[in-house]
Amino acid sequence: MTAKPDLSSLTELLAIMARLRDPNDGCPWDLEQTFATIAPYTIEEAYEVEDAIARNDMAGLKDELGDLLLQVVFHSRMAEEAGHFSFGDVAKGISDKMIRRHPHVFGNVSADRPEAVSTNWESIKAAERAAKSASSQDDVSPVLAGITAGLPALLRAVKLQNRAARVGFDWPDKRPVIDKIKEELQELEHEIEAGTAQTTAEEFGDFLFVVANLARHLKLDPEDCLRAANRKFERRFTAMEKILQSEGKALTDCDLATMDEAWNQVKRQEKAG
Repeated sequence: MTAKPDLSSLTELLAIMARLRDPNDGCPWDLEQTFATIAPYTIEEAYEVEDAIARNDMAGLKDELGDLLLQVVFHSRMAEEAGHFSFGDVAKGISDKMIRRHPHVFGNVSADRPEAVSTNWESIKAAERAAKSASSQDDVSPVLAGITAGLPALLRAVKLQNRAARVGFDWPDKRPVIDKIKEELQELEHEIEAGTAQTTAEEFGDFLFVVANLARHLKLDPEDCLRAANRKFERRFTAMEKILQSEGKALTDCDLATMDEAWNQVKRQEKAG
């Protein structure tokens, strides 16, 4: 039988946040915060969790998960002060959702393979979305309802495309997606040459949307791919700068050809291992 977790640390954290938000002798900075001012920190902390995972930094992950938990506690405390809900309500809500979405564990549904679990999960979520959409005033297709607007754009694009694909609105394989990318690139080139800033931006968005669709057909996460490309650029740029410094050259004194030569040297070194 699984032992009950020690919740004393969580109780202490909730008490600390209540103290920080005490209107009489709390922290001035914490007291002036709102949902809107804290939201950027919440997003940042989630990305720092992802970064610690990518670096396989378990000590860092422990710290970053604590920072992310603080965000949940902070938002919950502000909501409780305003009479909306408490941290306990948040925990109860997610507990109920997990039980509802795992009928193969907490109910009598059979699902002995991950694929069956995913199918059940999506079916339950679809029913939840339909019920939510029926009572919502948003003019959004129930198929696409519930995809958070605040998600990173590439991630949201893939989620929108996945939803549309479930009802058959999708290319059969990656080949027509690649053709569509070429088409969108031609349209973008035309707008760059003859269009306005607004039409160029629109075509650039269309181009990125189809690129995200190609990632989906390749079963790749475009956010992960771009983050990896960012890390690669940082690594290579830093190595390039060190090469130039070893030659007594500063970046500000180098032309593009000189930097490009050092850049290619870094690439050759990486490929050589």
